[in-house]
Amino acid sequence: KPSSDTETHLALYRAFPEIGGVTHTHSVNATAFAQAGLDIPALGTTHADYFYGDIPCTRALTEEETKSAYEKNTGAVIIETVRCRGYEPLAVPGALVRNHGPFAWGKNAADAVYHAVVMETAAEMALKTKLLNPSASLPAYILDEHYQRKHGPNATYGQGK
Repeated sequence: KPSSDTETHLALYRAFPEIGGVTHTHSVNATAFAQAGLDIPALGTTHADYFYGDIPCTRALTEEETKSAYEKNTGAVIIETVRCRGYEPLAVPGALVRNHGPFAWGKNAADAVYHAVVMETAAEMALKTKLLNPSASLPAYILDEHYQRKHGPNATYGQGK
């Protein structure tokens, strides 16, 4: 029997043909950010290695969107958020649905699961960081360096083959 979230996944595949896998969880820390209606802020290099910016939280679905086609509209609000932020789907491979939880994606199913795990770890670290220092931030040049050294055209991260 297909997942109840099939329509959400299909909407993402149709909107972003570069993705080949979607993972939806209710992991504790990422879901806490979703329930609070907050982005997961990029605060450190672990986050920056996989997500090129804050992990966005969508707006809340309206009552009409919830009652008319909930799963399809969940996908639509993710797509709206990614596009409005100007994010490339593989550069920020996930989003939080407000009052719901995290959705992650990747080139394939394994990448989508991996990004879901990274998202949860980034959420836990962001929560703890903000508790220790509410004004913590990550300079853009560090975000750029860490993301680009792993994903940019002249990537140098990791071991050669």
